[in-house]
Amino acid sequence: MKIYDVLILGAGASGLMLAGNLGKKIKSAIIDVNEKPAKKLKISGGGKCNITNVNVQINNFDGDEQVISAAFKKFSKDDLLDFLDRNRVELELRKGRYYFCKNSSNDIINILQKSTKNCEIILNNTILHVDKKDDIFSIKTDKSTYKAKKVVIATGGKSFQTLGASDIGLQIAKNFGISVKEFTPALVGLTLQKEQFWMKELSGLSCYVHVKVLDRILKEEMLFAHKGISGPAILSASLYWKKGDISIDFLPNKNISDLAKNSKKLLSSVIPLPKRLSKALLSAIDVQDKECVKLSQNDKELLKRVHNYTFSPAGNFGFSKAEVSRGGVLANELDTNTLEAKKIKNLYFIGEVVDVTGELGGYNFQWAFSSAYVCAKALKRVY
Repeated sequence: MKIYDVLILGAGASGLMLAGNLGKKIKSAIIDVNEKPAKKLKISGGGKCNITNVNVQINNFDGDEQVISAAFKKFSKDDLLDFLDRNRVELELRKGRYYFCKNSSNDIINILQKSTKNCEIILNNTILHVDKKDDIFSIKTDKSTYKAKKVVIATGGKSFQTLGASDIGLQIAKNFGISVKEFTPALVGLTLQKEQFWMKELSGLSCYVHVKVLDRILKEEMLFAHKGISGPAILSASLYWKKGDISIDFLPNKNISDLAKNSKKLLSSVIPLPKRLSKALLSAIDVQDKECVKLSQNDKELLKRVHNYTFSPAGNFGFSKAEVSRGGVLANELDTNTLEAKKIKNLYFIGEVVDVTGELGGYNFQWAFSSAYVCAKALKRVY
């Protein structure tokens, strides 16, 4: 039976990037459950894929700082942009910080696939089990069994299950005695307690907010939805929220006291938000929509809640709506410089299957590419 030097499990962003950086000398293959590689890459960002961000910092991630820092030192945002530029992938910058493919996510998929010409790609194979005997790994799928000297797990998380996503990477890790944090939905909308159901009545509206959760403040648009609240600010906030309160500043660039001072207009008229939202928000904080000059001192105190509307979400929209999965193989189980498992020689973990998750805005693809580069560099040193 053929024995590969390296078998990569998963043909997503991290798996393809790794394969493309292995070179000609290494006999490699990628195994994936889908009929085509990079299916998540293709649909991300409305088909244009938010590939990275102008500012990529450790504090944009939930995960081990040492592992994240080591990866970005070896392959930074600038390195990724240089790689794309060399390969003539045109990008566009949105809102001054988000890098998207200018034409289509196919631009980067084509480059990644072209770079893997020396790697065999095995599709439509559902990975069932991985074991190791006498320094050789056996990868059993629903179609066949494959052998390799080294295995890289790049199977991603559980979100986008319609694209074949699963927790097989964590199952493999646990079978080898490697500690994991079970996947939970992340970058996902939040559901509401009964007291916040007024927000559901505003479905379709959006506004710029600051959302505070723990010690983080997420600054972006919030969208009112049928199920609860969503939009970029909420999706990023969901990464850090587990239970307990979050706080929303509905007028982060204004001062509600100044807006209402000495005005004869109705409160809902001086608040620079959609009128439906202004009225609903006033009702939620127990302030009558009256002329500003008629506000009592108690009204003025209650009105400050516009900048600090605090409540506890009920939960989230679940994996079916999640952009990514939080959790994965614990970083302290991996060598920081290679992402090889400390307990199992020649077994590596990269991308979303590792317990590193970024906020919304291209951070997770950056981690996928950076972690893949770290691993590829380590593998090339061996051959």
